[in-house]
Amino acid sequence: MLSPHFVVAAVCFLDAERRVLTVRKRDTDAFMLPGGKLEPGEDAAAAALREVAEEIGVALRHADLAELGVWTAPAANEPGAAVTATVYTAALPAEPVAAREIAELRWLHPAGSATVAPLLRDHVFPALLRS
Repeated sequence: MLSPHFVVAAVCFLDAERRVLTVRKRDTDAFMLPGGKLEPGEDAAAAALREVAEEIGVALRHADLAELGVWTAPAANEPGAAVTATVYTAALPAEPVAAREIAELRWLHPAGSATVAPLLRDHVFPALLRS
């Protein structure tokens, strides 16, 4: 397994065309889901809610989340590291806005060819295409 290893949580928002809302952090190329690392004592759902509020200004509740899956993949922005991510789906209740370290928001179709994080490319997008 790659080292270091981070535990993260993320939320997958789909629009009517089944495109996925992705974010790109400043000074990076890969698009990924809004989300991030768990803080001490925080579970995956709480981390997902906190990260979505911080990164795209969207407030969700625990009841809004449905688990899509848990996967391990190489980290997109930290060479030699891996992430184990709990990924949730949720309806988008408000217009997202790039905040904090987020440089750009982009809606991507899972069958597209944009530069995306390995987690999206290898796990999330294939799961969405199967459903």
